[in-house]
Amino acid sequence: MEDAELVCPRCGYRRKADLWSWICPRCGTPLQVEVSPKGSISWDKWRRRKLGVWRYRELLPRPRRIVSLGEGGTPLVKADSISRSLWVKFEGANPTGSFKDRGMTVGVSLALEAGARIVGAASTGNTSASLAAYASRAGLASIVVLPQGKVAPGKLFQAILHGAKIVEIEGSFDNALDALVKAAEHRIVYPLNSYNPWRLEGQKTIAYEIADEIGVPDYVVAPVGNAGNISAIWKGFKELLEHGLIDGAPRLIGVQAEGASPLYRTWSTGSENLQPVAEPETVATAIRIGRPVNWFKALKAVHESKGFLEAVSDKDILEAQKLIARRIGLGVEPASAAPLAGYLKLVEKGVIDKNSRVVLVATGHALKDPGIADLVDSESIRAGSVDEAVEIISSLARSLDE
Repeated sequence: MEDAELVCPRCGYRRKADLWSWICPRCGTPLQVEVSPKGSISWDKWRRRKLGVWRYRELLPRPRRIVSLGEGGTPLVKADSISRSLWVKFEGANPTGSFKDRGMTVGVSLALEAGARIVGAASTGNTSASLAAYASRAGLASIVVLPQGKVAPGKLFQAILHGAKIVEIEGSFDNALDALVKAAEHRIVYPLNSYNPWRLEGQKTIAYEIADEIGVPDYVVAPVGNAGNISAIWKGFKELLEHGLIDGAPRLIGVQAEGASPLYRTWSTGSENLQPVAEPETVATAIRIGRPVNWFKALKAVHESKGFLEAVSDKDILEAQKLIARRIGLGVEPASAAPLAGYLKLVEKGVIDKNSRVVLVATGHALKDPGIADLVDSESIRAGSVDEAVEIISSLARSLDE
Protein backbone atom coordinates (compact mmCIF):
# COMPACT_ATOMS: atom_id res chain seq x y z
CA MET A 1 0.00 0.00 0.00
CA GLU A 2 1.59 3.24 -1.10
CA ASP A 3 1.89 6.20 1.27
CA ALA A 4 1.50 4.02 4.37
CA GLU A 5 3.66 2.21 6.91
CA LEU A 6 3.05 -0.31 9.66
CA VAL A 7 4.32 0.60 13.13
CA CYS A 8 4.31 -1.31 16.42
CA PRO A 9 2.77 0.84 19.18
CA ARG A 10 4.71 -1.10 21.81
CA CYS A 11 8.30 -1.59 20.64
CA GLY A 12 8.50 0.87 17.76
CA TYR A 13 9.16 -1.70 15.02
CA ARG A 14 8.46 -0.15 11.62
CA ARG A 15 8.09 -1.60 8.16
CA LYS A 16 6.74 -0.73 4.73
CA ALA A 17 3.02 -1.36 4.47
CA ASP A 18 2.01 -4.93 3.67
CA LEU A 19 -1.65 -5.90 3.48
CA TRP A 20 -0.79 -9.40 4.74
CA SER A 21 1.10 -8.21 7.84
CA TRP A 22 -0.72 -7.50 11.09
CA ILE A 23 1.42 -8.57 14.04
CA CYS A 24 4.77 -7.21 15.19
CA PRO A 25 7.46 -9.89 14.63
CA ARG A 26 9.43 -8.59 17.61
CA CYS A 27 6.87 -8.39 20.43
CA GLY A 28 3.67 -9.92 19.04
CA THR A 29 1.57 -6.74 19.37
CA PRO A 30 -0.94 -5.89 16.62
CA LEU A 31 0.60 -3.29 14.34
CA GLN A 32 -0.80 0.15 13.59
CA VAL A 33 -1.18 1.90 10.22
CA GLU A 34 0.35 5.28 9.52
CA VAL A 35 -1.07 6.93 6.40
CA SER A 36 0.73 9.83 4.71
CA PRO A 37 -2.04 12.22 3.60
CA LYS A 38 -2.42 12.86 -0.09
CA GLY A 39 -3.54 16.39 -0.86
CA SER A 40 -4.63 19.20 1.43
CA ILE A 41 -6.78 18.58 4.52
CA SER A 42 -9.36 20.97 5.92
CA TRP A 43 -12.83 20.89 7.43
CA ASP A 44 -14.06 23.10 4.59
CA LYS A 45 -12.85 20.61 2.00
CA TRP A 46 -14.36 17.65 3.84
CA ARG A 47 -17.69 19.35 4.45
CA ARG A 48 -18.26 19.74 0.73
CA ARG A 49 -18.59 15.93 0.59
CA LYS A 50 -21.31 13.59 1.78
CA LEU A 51 -21.02 12.70 5.46
CA GLY A 52 -19.64 9.20 5.96
CA VAL A 53 -16.44 7.21 6.28
CA TRP A 54 -14.97 8.19 2.91
CA ARG A 55 -15.54 11.92 3.47
CA TYR A 56 -12.15 11.79 5.21
CA ARG A 57 -10.36 9.80 2.52
CA GLU A 58 -7.11 11.82 2.68
CA LEU A 59 -6.42 10.20 6.06
CA LEU A 60 -7.52 6.69 5.02
CA PRO A 61 -5.76 3.95 3.03
CA ARG A 62 -6.45 4.38 -0.68
CA PRO A 63 -7.64 1.18 -2.41
CA ARG A 64 -8.30 1.19 -6.13
CA ARG A 65 -11.86 0.02 -5.57
CA ILE A 66 -13.96 1.13 -2.61
CA VAL A 67 -16.54 -1.37 -1.37
CA SER A 68 -19.22 0.69 0.34
CA LEU A 69 -22.79 0.38 1.60
CA GLY A 70 -23.04 4.03 2.66
CA GLU A 71 -21.57 3.50 6.13
CA GLY A 72 -20.80 6.26 8.63
CA GLY A 73 -22.58 9.58 8.97
CA THR A 74 -24.44 8.16 11.96
CA PRO A 75 -26.66 10.36 14.17
CA LEU A 76 -25.16 12.23 17.10
CA VAL A 77 -28.22 12.52 19.30
CA LYS A 78 -28.52 15.01 22.15
CA ALA A 79 -29.55 13.24 25.35
CA ASP A 80 -31.12 16.28 27.07
CA SER A 81 -33.52 14.19 29.13
CA ILE A 82 -30.55 12.64 30.95
CA SER A 83 -28.04 15.52 30.83
CA ARG A 84 -27.89 18.76 28.86
CA SER A 85 -24.25 18.09 27.97
CA LEU A 86 -24.63 14.45 26.89
CA TRP A 87 -24.76 13.01 23.35
CA VAL A 88 -25.13 9.47 21.98
CA LYS A 89 -23.28 8.54 18.79
CA PHE A 90 -25.71 5.96 17.41
CA GLU A 91 -23.68 3.47 15.39
CA GLY A 92 -26.71 1.21 15.11
CA ALA A 93 -27.70 3.35 12.11
CA ASN A 94 -24.94 1.79 9.99
CA PRO A 95 -26.04 -0.53 7.13
CA THR A 96 -25.78 -3.80 9.09
CA GLY A 97 -26.61 -2.19 12.43
CA SER A 98 -23.21 -1.73 14.04
CA PHE A 99 -19.97 0.26 14.00
CA LYS A 100 -18.21 -2.70 12.38
CA ASP A 101 -19.35 -1.42 8.98
CA ARG A 102 -16.90 1.49 9.24
CA GLY A 103 -14.05 -0.97 9.45
CA MET A 104 -15.39 -3.39 6.87
CA THR A 105 -15.65 -0.82 4.08
CA VAL A 106 -11.89 -0.30 4.43
CA GLY A 107 -10.98 -3.88 5.31
CA VAL A 108 -12.90 -5.56 2.48
CA SER A 109 -11.70 -2.94 -0.03
CA LEU A 110 -8.12 -3.77 0.96
CA ALA A 111 -8.80 -7.51 0.87
CA LEU A 112 -9.57 -7.04 -2.83
CA GLU A 113 -6.36 -5.02 -3.16
CA ALA A 114 -4.46 -7.89 -1.53
CA GLY A 115 -5.84 -10.39 -4.06
CA ALA A 116 -7.95 -12.28 -1.53
CA ARG A 117 -10.87 -14.40 -2.70
CA ILE A 118 -12.17 -15.36 0.75
CA VAL A 119 -12.44 -13.16 3.84
CA GLY A 120 -12.92 -14.47 7.35
CA ALA A 121 -13.44 -13.40 10.94
CA ALA A 122 -13.98 -14.78 14.39
CA SER A 123 -16.96 -13.07 15.95
CA THR A 124 -19.37 -12.63 18.82
CA GLY A 125 -21.86 -11.55 16.15
CA ASN A 126 -21.56 -8.00 14.81
CA THR A 127 -18.31 -8.65 12.94
CA SER A 128 -19.78 -11.71 11.24
CA ALA A 129 -22.84 -9.81 10.04
CA SER A 130 -20.78 -6.92 8.71
CA LEU A 131 -18.13 -9.13 7.12
CA ALA A 132 -20.74 -11.20 5.27
CA ALA A 133 -22.58 -8.15 3.95
CA TYR A 134 -19.47 -6.38 2.67
CA ALA A 135 -18.04 -9.59 1.24
CA SER A 136 -21.23 -10.15 -0.75
CA ARG A 137 -21.05 -6.54 -1.98
CA ALA A 138 -17.46 -7.15 -3.14
CA GLY A 139 -18.16 -10.54 -4.74
CA LEU A 140 -16.02 -12.38 -2.20
CA ALA A 141 -16.77 -15.53 -0.23
CA SER A 142 -16.87 -15.26 3.56
CA ILE A 143 -16.28 -17.62 6.48
CA VAL A 144 -17.06 -16.74 10.10
CA VAL A 145 -16.00 -18.68 13.19
CA LEU A 146 -18.37 -18.34 16.13
CA PRO A 147 -18.39 -19.60 19.72
CA GLN A 148 -21.09 -22.28 19.73
CA GLY A 149 -24.37 -21.17 21.31
CA LYS A 150 -23.02 -17.74 22.32
CA VAL A 151 -24.03 -15.54 19.39
CA ALA A 152 -27.24 -13.51 19.36
CA PRO A 153 -29.69 -14.99 16.81
CA GLY A 154 -30.17 -11.66 15.02
CA LYS A 155 -26.48 -11.41 14.24
CA LEU A 156 -26.19 -15.04 13.19
CA PHE A 157 -29.22 -14.61 10.91
CA GLN A 158 -27.57 -11.66 9.16
CA ALA A 159 -24.36 -13.59 8.49
CA ILE A 160 -26.30 -16.55 7.05
CA LEU A 161 -28.58 -14.26 5.02
CA HIS A 162 -25.58 -12.67 3.33
CA GLY A 163 -24.15 -16.05 2.43
CA ALA A 164 -21.38 -16.58 4.97
CA LYS A 165 -20.22 -20.11 5.74
CA ILE A 166 -20.57 -20.64 9.47
CA VAL A 167 -18.09 -22.56 11.62
CA GLU A 168 -19.13 -22.99 15.25
CA ILE A 169 -16.45 -23.89 17.76
CA GLU A 170 -16.72 -25.07 21.34
CA GLY A 171 -15.47 -22.56 23.88
CA SER A 172 -15.29 -18.78 23.78
CA PHE A 173 -14.60 -16.05 21.23
CA ASP A 174 -10.92 -16.43 22.04
CA ASN A 175 -10.98 -20.03 20.77
CA ALA A 176 -12.72 -18.87 17.60
CA LEU A 177 -10.06 -16.21 17.06
CA ASP A 178 -7.24 -18.73 17.60
CA ALA A 179 -8.70 -20.88 14.82
CA LEU A 180 -9.05 -17.93 12.44
CA VAL A 181 -5.51 -16.70 13.12
CA LYS A 182 -4.03 -20.12 12.33
CA ALA A 183 -6.00 -20.35 9.08
CA ALA A 184 -4.86 -16.84 8.10
CA GLU A 185 -1.21 -17.76 8.66
CA HIS A 186 -1.51 -20.09 5.67
CA ARG A 187 -3.34 -17.40 3.65
CA ILE A 188 -6.41 -19.61 3.45
CA VAL A 189 -8.54 -16.56 4.22
CA TYR A 190 -7.93 -12.84 4.54
CA PRO A 191 -8.69 -12.11 8.22
CA LEU A 192 -10.72 -9.06 9.18
CA ASN A 193 -10.74 -9.18 12.94
CA SER A 194 -9.61 -6.10 14.81
CA TYR A 195 -6.03 -7.33 15.06
CA ASN A 196 -5.92 -6.41 11.37
CA PRO A 197 -4.94 -2.71 11.63
CA TRP A 198 -6.25 -1.89 8.17
CA ARG A 199 -9.82 -2.53 9.30
CA LEU A 200 -9.42 -0.22 12.28
CA GLU A 201 -8.62 2.65 9.95
CA GLY A 202 -12.30 2.85 9.09
CA GLN A 203 -13.36 2.86 12.73
CA LYS A 204 -11.26 5.91 13.61
CA THR A 205 -13.75 7.98 11.59
CA ILE A 206 -16.05 7.93 14.63
CA ALA A 207 -13.66 10.50 16.11
CA TYR A 208 -13.63 12.54 12.91
CA GLU A 209 -17.42 12.72 12.80
CA ILE A 210 -17.75 13.73 16.46
CA ALA A 211 -15.25 16.57 16.00
CA ASP A 212 -16.82 17.50 12.67
CA GLU A 213 -20.24 17.97 14.27
CA ILE A 214 -19.69 19.32 17.81
CA GLY A 215 -15.96 19.92 18.17
CA VAL A 216 -14.05 18.20 20.96
CA PRO A 217 -16.05 16.92 23.96
CA ASP A 218 -14.53 16.48 27.41
CA TYR A 219 -15.04 12.71 27.38
CA VAL A 220 -15.82 9.96 24.89
CA VAL A 221 -17.16 6.79 26.51
CA ALA A 222 -17.08 3.49 24.58
CA PRO A 223 -17.80 -0.17 25.34
CA VAL A 224 -14.72 -2.37 25.26
CA GLY A 225 -14.59 -5.97 24.05
CA ASN A 226 -11.67 -6.85 21.80
CA ALA A 227 -10.45 -3.27 22.38
CA GLY A 228 -9.92 -2.26 18.77
CA ASN A 229 -12.57 0.47 18.67
CA ILE A 230 -11.44 2.56 21.62
CA SER A 231 -7.87 2.55 20.31
CA ALA A 232 -9.12 3.47 16.82
CA ILE A 233 -11.16 6.37 18.21
CA TRP A 234 -8.10 7.71 20.05
CA LYS A 235 -6.02 7.34 16.89
CA GLY A 236 -8.60 9.43 15.06
CA PHE A 237 -8.46 12.27 17.58
CA LYS A 238 -4.65 12.18 17.62
CA GLU A 239 -4.53 12.51 13.84
CA LEU A 240 -6.88 15.51 13.93
CA LEU A 241 -4.55 17.08 16.50
CA GLU A 242 -1.46 16.36 14.45
CA HIS A 243 -2.98 18.05 11.40
CA GLY A 244 -4.12 21.09 13.33
CA LEU A 245 -7.83 20.38 12.86
CA ILE A 246 -8.60 20.44 16.59
CA ASP A 247 -6.93 22.19 19.53
CA GLY A 248 -7.37 19.48 22.15
CA ALA A 249 -8.59 15.91 22.60
CA PRO A 250 -11.16 14.23 24.85
CA ARG A 251 -10.39 11.87 27.69
CA LEU A 252 -11.39 8.33 26.76
CA ILE A 253 -13.35 6.07 29.09
CA GLY A 254 -13.63 2.38 28.30
CA VAL A 255 -16.48 0.43 29.90
CA GLN A 256 -16.58 -3.33 30.33
CA ALA A 257 -19.08 -5.73 31.87
CA GLU A 258 -18.01 -7.01 35.28
CA GLY A 259 -18.08 -10.61 34.05
CA ALA A 260 -15.85 -9.82 31.07
CA SER A 261 -13.48 -7.14 32.30
CA PRO A 262 -9.85 -8.11 31.58
CA LEU A 263 -8.84 -4.56 30.63
CA TYR A 264 -10.47 -3.01 33.69
CA ARG A 265 -8.68 -5.56 35.89
CA THR A 266 -5.38 -4.84 34.18
CA TRP A 267 -5.80 -1.06 34.46
CA SER A 268 -7.09 -1.04 38.05
CA THR A 269 -4.23 -3.22 39.30
CA GLY A 270 -1.59 -1.23 37.42
CA SER A 271 -0.33 -4.39 35.75
CA GLU A 272 1.87 -4.19 32.66
CA ASN A 273 0.48 -7.51 31.45
CA LEU A 274 -3.07 -8.37 30.49
CA GLN A 275 -5.16 -10.00 33.21
CA PRO A 276 -7.35 -12.29 31.07
CA VAL A 277 -10.74 -13.71 32.02
CA ALA A 278 -10.84 -17.43 31.26
CA GLU A 279 -14.62 -17.75 30.94
CA PRO A 280 -16.16 -14.33 30.30
CA GLU A 281 -19.89 -14.03 30.99
CA THR A 282 -22.24 -11.11 30.42
CA VAL A 283 -25.58 -10.34 28.79
CA ALA A 284 -23.67 -7.88 26.61
CA THR A 285 -22.61 -10.49 24.04
CA ALA A 286 -20.75 -8.03 21.82
CA ILE A 287 -18.18 -7.43 24.59
CA ARG A 288 -18.07 -10.97 26.00
CA ILE A 289 -14.32 -11.33 25.39
CA GLY A 290 -11.77 -12.47 27.95
CA ARG A 291 -8.50 -12.02 26.07
CA PRO A 292 -8.70 -8.89 23.88
CA VAL A 293 -6.00 -8.81 21.21
CA ASN A 294 -5.79 -5.02 21.19
CA TRP A 295 -5.40 -4.69 24.94
CA PHE A 296 -2.06 -2.88 24.72
CA LYS A 297 -3.37 -0.33 22.19
CA ALA A 298 -6.45 0.28 24.34
CA LEU A 299 -4.49 0.78 27.56
CA LYS A 300 -2.14 3.13 25.73
CA ALA A 301 -5.12 5.11 24.42
CA VAL A 302 -6.60 5.41 27.91
CA HIS A 303 -3.28 6.51 29.44
CA GLU A 304 -2.40 8.96 26.66
CA SER A 305 -5.84 10.58 26.80
CA LYS A 306 -5.68 10.76 30.62
CA GLY A 307 -8.82 8.65 30.71
CA PHE A 308 -9.75 5.53 32.61
CA LEU A 309 -11.63 2.23 32.56
CA GLU A 310 -14.72 1.16 34.44
CA ALA A 311 -16.69 -2.07 34.91
CA VAL A 312 -20.46 -2.26 35.34
CA SER A 313 -22.90 -4.99 36.29
CA ASP A 314 -25.28 -6.72 33.88
CA LYS A 315 -28.16 -5.27 35.90
CA ASP A 316 -26.88 -1.74 35.35
CA ILE A 317 -26.35 -2.44 31.64
CA LEU A 318 -29.95 -3.60 31.17
CA GLU A 319 -31.31 -0.64 33.14
CA ALA A 320 -29.23 1.72 30.99
CA GLN A 321 -30.53 0.01 27.84
CA LYS A 322 -34.11 0.77 28.91
CA LEU A 323 -33.17 4.32 29.88
CA ILE A 324 -31.69 5.05 26.45
CA ALA A 325 -34.81 3.65 24.78
CA ARG A 326 -37.35 5.39 26.98
CA ARG A 327 -35.66 8.73 27.62
CA ILE A 328 -33.78 9.27 24.36
CA GLY A 329 -35.69 7.11 21.88
CA LEU A 330 -32.78 4.97 20.68
CA GLY A 331 -32.83 1.18 20.69
CA VAL A 332 -29.35 -0.17 21.39
CA GLU A 333 -27.99 -3.63 22.13
CA PRO A 334 -26.77 -4.31 25.71
CA ALA A 335 -23.09 -3.68 24.93
CA SER A 336 -24.04 -0.23 23.63
CA ALA A 337 -25.76 0.58 26.92
CA ALA A 338 -22.59 -0.12 28.91
CA PRO A 339 -21.22 3.41 28.27
CA LEU A 340 -24.32 5.01 29.81
CA ALA A 341 -24.14 2.63 32.78
CA GLY A 342 -20.48 3.58 33.22
CA TYR A 343 -21.18 7.29 32.79
CA LEU A 344 -23.94 7.27 35.45
CA LYS A 345 -21.70 5.33 37.83
CA LEU A 346 -18.82 7.77 37.38
CA VAL A 347 -21.06 10.82 37.79
CA GLU A 348 -22.45 9.33 41.00
CA LYS A 349 -18.90 8.71 42.26
CA GLY A 350 -17.94 12.29 41.43
CA VAL A 351 -15.32 11.23 38.89
CA ILE A 352 -17.12 13.00 36.03
CA ASP A 353 -18.79 16.38 36.51
CA LYS A 354 -22.41 16.24 35.36
CA ASN A 355 -21.82 19.41 33.30
CA SER A 356 -18.92 17.88 31.33
CA ARG A 357 -19.53 17.48 27.58
CA VAL A 358 -19.71 13.72 27.03
CA VAL A 359 -20.31 11.53 23.97
CA LEU A 360 -21.42 7.93 24.51
CA VAL A 361 -20.63 5.58 21.63
CA ALA A 362 -23.58 3.21 21.14
CA THR A 363 -22.03 0.57 18.92
CA GLY A 364 -25.01 -1.54 17.83
CA HIS A 365 -28.77 -1.60 17.23
CA ALA A 366 -31.19 -3.14 19.73
CA LEU A 367 -32.47 -5.65 17.18
CA LYS A 368 -29.00 -7.20 16.96
CA ASP A 369 -29.45 -8.72 20.44
CA PRO A 370 -33.03 -8.12 21.58
CA GLY A 371 -33.45 -10.41 24.62
CA ILE A 372 -37.14 -10.22 23.73
CA ALA A 373 -38.38 -13.11 25.92
CA ASP A 374 -37.16 -11.56 29.17
CA LEU A 375 -38.44 -8.11 28.20
CA VAL A 376 -41.92 -9.35 27.24
CA ASP A 377 -42.24 -11.46 30.38
CA SER A 378 -41.34 -8.53 32.62
CA GLU A 379 -43.31 -5.79 30.81
CA SER A 380 -46.49 -7.35 29.41
CA ILE A 381 -49.97 -7.67 30.95
CA ARG A 382 -52.02 -10.56 29.64
CA ALA A 383 -55.74 -10.32 28.84
CA GLY A 384 -58.07 -13.27 28.30
CA SER A 385 -60.74 -11.51 26.25
CA VAL A 386 -61.51 -8.31 24.33
CA ASP A 387 -63.53 -6.89 27.24
CA GLU A 388 -60.73 -7.65 29.69
CA ALA A 389 -58.21 -6.01 27.34
CA VAL A 390 -60.37 -2.87 27.12
CA GLU A 391 -60.57 -2.73 30.92
CA ILE A 392 -56.78 -3.07 31.20
CA ILE A 393 -56.21 -0.40 28.52
CA SER A 394 -58.55 2.00 30.34
CA SER A 395 -56.85 1.38 33.66
CA LEU A 396 -53.39 1.88 32.15
CA ALA A 397 -54.45 5.09 30.39
CA ARG A 398 -55.80 6.53 33.66
CA SER A 399 -52.60 5.71 35.53
CA LEU A 400 -50.39 7.13 32.78
CA ASP A 401 -52.45 10.33 32.65
CA GLU A 402 -52.14 11.02 36.38
